[in-house]
Parts: sequence; structure tokens; C-alpha cells
Amino acid sequence: MNAPRRVNAPWRASVLGSQLAELLRRPGRLVTTGLAVLVAAFVVFATVMAQQITTNTTLDRFRGTPEAVSLVATADGESANISGATLRQIRALPGVAEAVGRVDSGATIAGPSERWLDLRSDPGTGPLSQARLVAGSYPDRAGEIAVNRRAAEELELAPGTRTTLLVPDRANAEKTVEVVVTVTGVVKSTATAEQESGGYAPEALVEPLADLPGYRHVDVRARDGVPQGELSRQVRGVLDEASSDASLKSGSAVRAQEAREAVGGDLREVFQLISVFLAVAVGAAALVATSTFRIVFAQRLRQLALLRAIGAQRSRLVTALAVEGALMGVIAGSLGVLTALGAGHLAPPAARLLAEQELSAPGFPLPQAVLVVVGTVLVTVCAVLAPALSAAGVSPLQALRAAGTITAEHRIHASRLTTGILLAAAAAGLAALLLGQLPQPGQEDYDRDFAMLVTVASAGFAFLALIALGPLLVRPVLTVAGWPLRRLGTTGRLAVSGVGGTPRRAAAVSVVVALGVALVSGALVSVACLGGYMERANAVEAPADFRVEAGSKGLDSTVVRQFAASPQLTHVTSYRILQVTAGPTEPRTEFEVSDLDPDALPTAQYIDTATGSLGDLGPGGAVVSSDVADLLGVRAGDPLTLTSGRGDIRLTVAATLPDEGPGQANVLVVPADLDRMGASRNASGILADAAAGGFAARGKAQRALESTIREHVPDPDDVGISVLAETRDSNQ
Repeated sequence: MNAPRRVNAPWRASVLGSQLAELLRRPGRLVTTGLAVLVAAFVVFATVMAQQITTNTTLDRFRGTPEAVSLVATADGESANISGATLRQIRALPGVAEAVGRVDSGATIAGPSERWLDLRSDPGTGPLSQARLVAGSYPDRAGEIAVNRRAAEELELAPGTRTTLLVPDRANAEKTVEVVVTVTGVVKSTATAEQESGGYAPEALVEPLADLPGYRHVDVRARDGVPQGELSRQVRGVLDEASSDASLKSGSAVRAQEAREAVGGDLREVFQLISVFLAVAVGAAALVATSTFRIVFAQRLRQLALLRAIGAQRSRLVTALAVEGALMGVIAGSLGVLTALGAGHLAPPAARLLAEQELSAPGFPLPQAVLVVVGTVLVTVCAVLAPALSAAGVSPLQALRAAGTITAEHRIHASRLTTGILLAAAAAGLAALLLGQLPQPGQEDYDRDFAMLVTVASAGFAFLALIALGPLLVRPVLTVAGWPLRRLGTTGRLAVSGVGGTPRRAAAVSVVVALGVALVSGALVSVACLGGYMERANAVEAPADFRVEAGSKGLDSTVVRQFAASPQLTHVTSYRILQVTAGPTEPRTEFEVSDLDPDALPTAQYIDTATGSLGDLGPGGAVVSSDVADLLGVRAGDPLTLTSGRGDIRLTVAATLPDEGPGQANVLVVPADLDRMGASRNASGILADAAAGGFAARGKAQRALESTIREHVPDPDDVGISVLAETRDSNQ
């Protein structure tokens, strides 16, 4: 019983040693195999790093509580804040390293435009600061403020500019007080704050400008070594002594709440999409490793056959090849993780330098790194088993044959053929199911999670079918693709014959190439779909940078021409609105009919239709929003009767929209039909774009609109300006 063990032990060592010696003797083969596994590990961990960068960037941009905050005291009452005296007592506590009062207020900039400026208190430096100085200096005395980049460009508040703020009068809520301030610098803050023009200064300088005395929030940072419970006890004692109606939460709890609010809705779906790519990347790692080892082992058949000829057992060869795969997984997995880690930490400075984009560092996700290395080893070992079993089962006579002979066999087993056909049928069936359930424009009850699951499952089955049927597909595909290559001469004919002579090897390589193409294509399609979705949403919600809305008197043609002649404006489009009624029963529903021309808008190409086409809109036609179409039960081609002051007007529905019309119009008609309904000749409003991009050009365009209104409209107070571009900014 013991004799076989003594005989086999040397064999086990000699077989394993021979395989390792072969790797060292041919380092190029080691590098080729290891590089493929390294790339696979890099893809997986790079996806982890990308998810961390996305998550951290989102949280850093939208989270309002710095990481160093230990406690947050919040005033619960609407008419009472935490007083300055209470803040000073909190700062004097032995467990408090720093405490900052937060003021969120605002003021109107005096002048013809009367633009609004948010006012926020921030220390400007230190771990509790949210504002980072990018130009000039931070305010340090009364009468000074810093502004964000949007205010600097849009409101022309460069460092050194003096302006007058109209702040609330605390003695009389109906009055304002003029305060002259000097802009000392430009800062960058959180994304939420950057969406509006804002001014920043230390708390002591901003608090007197707010409508209420005191602070809405107080951020507290603990001294090193002070427990959270002890700090809470000390701060709570001060709040109770001051009879302050304020709640107290830990900084981590507040940040968690902000994270849930930030990472929600569309952002959560983006993270789900990233998770899908992570799963696909793991599958790619397995396919790359399997294909690579299959190719490498096919090149070593003669060596394996010689080992079999001198008595090596098949199980010993499989064990040796599996150990080789595990060793390769450890080395390549570790290098792939380290490479991806370095690339992840280089991404933020590279984005800042090349694209002027702020990305947050991903940190050092050690648990994920260990899991990727361990997973790489497991995937590599599992991937090496099938090629190892096939290679270890080689006949000793293969030692007398060429290395690539076995890979030149074209036939596959009946079980593999059946499995491949079933997998292909499953992939096609799921794809047909997905295509049959694609949502219609405006459909809201579409299960996107199910669609994503079906897409991934269909793609997975398709790749498995390609693996199973690949050797059979090489010849037909090569017959078609090889025809032009053979016309290139001897080189082309040799390339075609080389691929056709080893169909199994060619199929294995093709699977990896196909997977890479699919991943890149999927990423590009996903980005294009997301961009298209946002463009279509903005085409309805914000079809232009500005909307000017007039009162009951409207805007005459002279004013509209003045808008169009302004060099700061472009794509000036006027429209009229008339209230009409429609409906089968009394009381009939009231709708807004507009003669806005969709084709005159630069965003017209992004306006979808549920039925019909916008191009069919003409005299006697109407484009109907979804709510009107649902209420009246009409679609393209149906008759539509609208009742105005001049009676019933019969139209034909040219198209229905999946949502509202551009500018929230219910029904769109041509100007002649609106004249038949009795509309005024004066325009109800205009849509216009800034002549150039950027906050500075947008500010000039808005001032041009305001100047034209003041100079050419008899009652300027009856005209309002909406900055629709801000809606686009918030959607991005």
C-alpha cells in the first residue's frame, strides 16, 4: 500500500518541476500567458476603481457636510437659529477642536438687473471648509466677499469689483438695506452650491447680512481622542443650557443621509450599469484566461506527450498544469491590481490637467483588491482545468506529431454541438423577447431592471454559444472574409490557410476579440443612449437658454426685432399662446394652444413623437401633448375640435408627443390657424439662446434681454425672464 506513494512522489515533483522549468526556459510564453491574465485582472479592478471614483465624486460634489465634521447641530425652528453666544460656548468646550456656524442666505445685487446672489458662510481654510480659493484672496474683514466662478462670469464680479447688495432689514421685513461689498477672490465649492451664483465669507461677515440672526447649522469637529458620546454630551449640555431648540446628529449620520439623497434615482441606475460591466469583466477574465491557456497548452502537446510516454500519469499532469495556472494567477492578478490602482489614482490629476474636470480619489479599497487577486487565482485555476484535462489526456504518440495537429481537427462532439445550438437559441429568444417589449415613447411602466437582466443574459448565452460552436464557424466565416485577403497575394493566402488550419485556436482567439469589441461597443452605446436621453429631456424642458414671457399686452413686432438684432442673442423665436377648451363633456377642459414652430428650435431634432411626425404639421393640423391626447383619446390622423372665442375650430392631429410640448405647450398649430382662433398679433413670449457658450456669455445675453425690455417695453414689470439653461445645468 505504501510503495505506490514512494514511487509517485518523485513523479509528482518531477512533473511539476518540468513544467516550471519549461516556463523559465521560455519566458516569452510566460509573459504572453501572464499578460492576458494581467489584463483581465486589470479590467476587473479598474472597474472597481471607476465605481469608487464615480461614487466618491458624486458624494463629494453633492454632499454638504465635510468629512471632518463629528457633530451637526441644526436649528429646528423656522424662526430661530442657533445664536452666536451658543456657538462661542460650543467652541470653548474641552472636547471641541473647531466649530463653524453655517448661514445660507441671499441678497439682490442693486442695479437695473437686480440679480440674486446666494450668501454662504465658510471658513475658507481648514478641514471644515467647503470653499477652495482659486483666485485672489479670501475675505477677512467686513465689506468683503468671495464669489464662485459662476457669479464671477455671469454677474461680472471679478476680484476687485465693488457692488451693492440689498440685504433684508431685520427691523422691517418689508425693507432692504444697501451694503457695499468688495469681491476679493473666486472660490470653488460643492456642485450643488455651484449651480447658483454664490458669495462666500467667514460666518462673522455673512451672519449680519442674513434675514435672521444666528446660524442654521453648526458643524463641530472633535479633538483627537475624544469619544463621540462624550462630545455629544458636552454639546448637548450647551444647547440645553441655552434653551436652544436644536437637534444633534453625528456627522457620519448626516453624511449617510446626504449620500442616500445624492446617490438616488438616475445615479443609482448608473451604479447598477457599472455593476453589470463588472460582472461582464469577470466573465471576460475567465474567457481570456481559458482561451490563452488553451492556446499555450496546444503549443506544448509534444512535451506533454513525452511526459506521458515516460510514465507520467494524467492526474499528475493536470495537477502540475493547475499549479502553474494558480501561480500565474497570483503574479498576474497582483500586478493587474497594482496597475489598476495606480491608474485609478492618476485619473483625478489627469482629468484636472487635460479636461479641467474635478474627480475624487478612489482611496485604497484593500478588501476589493484581495478579492480580485483571490478571484483571479480561482478563475485562472478553473479556466486552466478544461485545457489541462484536454492536454493531459494526449496520447504518447502525439510526441511524434506536430504541435498544432490536434488543434486542426474540425469536428466537435455531438454534445458540444447540441449545447451550442441550445445556447444560441436561448440568446436569440431572449433578444426577441427584449425587442418585443421595448417601450414606446412616453411609456413610464417599463421595467428597466428586467430589460438589463435580459440583455446581460442574452449576451452571456451568445458568447457561450460562440465558444461551443466557434470551431465550426471558422471555416464558413473564413470563406467569406478570406476572399479579399487571398487577392493580396502570398501573404494573404498564408494568413488564411494558417487560420483555417487551426480552427480551434482561431475560435478561441475570436471569442476574446469578440468580447472586447462587445464591451467597447456596449460602453459607447450606453454613453450615446444616456446623452440622447438627456438631449430629449432638455428639448422639452429647456428648448432654449432663455424664455421671455410677456403679460396680457404681449410683445409687439418691434420688440421682437430688437431681440433678434442683439449680437448677444441667437435663435430668437417668438410664439403666441391662446387659451381654448376641448373635451367631450361639460365642463370642458382648458388648454394652451401655441404657434411655436418646433423646426425653428435648434433642439427640434431631439423632440420625439408617439404617433405621426412633426414634419406633418401644417395648416389645419395640430401637434398634441400626451396629456391632451390621453384625455381626448386622439392619435395622429384623428380629428380634433378646439373651441375659442370665435367658435369651434376643426383640426387634424398631425402628431402626438410622448410628453409635453417644447415650452410646456399643450397643442401646437401654425400661426394661420391661431389667427382663426382669434389670437392677438403680439407675441406672448420668445425663446432665445446666448450667442456663445459659458457663464460669461450667458450673463451678457441676460443683460441684453433686460436692457431691451427696459428700453422698448412700455411696462417692463409686466415681462419676466426665465433662465432655462439652469435647468439643463441641473440635469447634467
